[in-house]
Amino acid sequence: MIEPPQDFSGVIRVDRDGETVLAKAYGFAHRGHGVANTVDTRFAIASGTKGLTAVTVLSLIAEGRLSLSTTARSVLGGDLPLIADDVTVEHLLSNRSGIGDYYDEEAEEEPVFNVALLDTTESFVPVLDGYPTKFAAGTDFSYCNGGFVVLALIAERVSGVPFHDLVRTRVCEPAGMGDTEFLRSDELLGRMATGYVSEQRSNLFDLPVRGNGDGGVYTTAADIHAFWAALFAGKLIPDLAEVLRRRTPTTKHGGKGYALGFWRHRDDIVMLEGGDPGVSFRSVHDPARGITHTVISNTFEGAWPPAKQLENKLLTGP
Repeated sequence: MIEPPQDFSGVIRVDRDGETVLAKAYGFAHRGHGVANTVDTRFAIASGTKGLTAVTVLSLIAEGRLSLSTTARSVLGGDLPLIADDVTVEHLLSNRSGIGDYYDEEAEEEPVFNVALLDTTESFVPVLDGYPTKFAAGTDFSYCNGGFVVLALIAERVSGVPFHDLVRTRVCEPAGMGDTEFLRSDELLGRMATGYVSEQRSNLFDLPVRGNGDGGVYTTAADIHAFWAALFAGKLIPDLAEVLRRRTPTTKHGGKGYALGFWRHRDDIVMLEGGDPGVSFRSVHDPARGITHTVISNTFEGAWPPAKQLENKLLTGP
């Protein structure tokens, strides 16, 4: 169906009308030990996690514990005082909050923090602090990693349940995503791919030791397919059309718009994607055509060429 580059390391999966038409693994999960990737290898998916965070928060909204108009300040109290008082959950979910970002992907300098200490949601609070507002809430769009950690913090505080457990019970379990988990990158478990930033160097010192609301969950291509199936079957949240409505028609990201935690590619296609040192991921769901394609890689550049090939082959035409 496609021809990925010879050095591609990861998994490619395509489903059409409920049938898996391609599921193939390439490269190595651990280069030093010669452990090959398999279709069941668990990869980190960087910002692909934001969709799971959004569904978790939206499930709390469906229960009445939050609303889209809930302000961050009403939950944060005196923490993170530079977040404006009028920033709401909806602003955060749609990247229209204007808050300063601890991990600003457009900044010239990379952030400096001790990644080994970032293993709980509350441990992110000092790291999130000190970044001034970029613009008034609701007036513009700026992709914001920190906003999704703030959402995780809000979800954790209003529910009284650790964020990682919320994702497991509100997303993974009802969707049948048994291989999806916030694993620690310094605990090498079975079927867990190491991310590589060079031929031999891993990304262990580049990212938080345990992911959170903005990224870092580990999963498989099969679990991502299960996520889309459960989401569009109404098993995770109600009123999906409102959730997926574009909030930000923008030309800043190749013409893609942003909904609540999900990218919109054209008006009929939903997408999750992410990229970090040693990680690249894109999953595209086209409900009208019954097509889902997912590419996961344990290198930063790996996913993009095969994902583009799949887009050109599968998502063209009426």
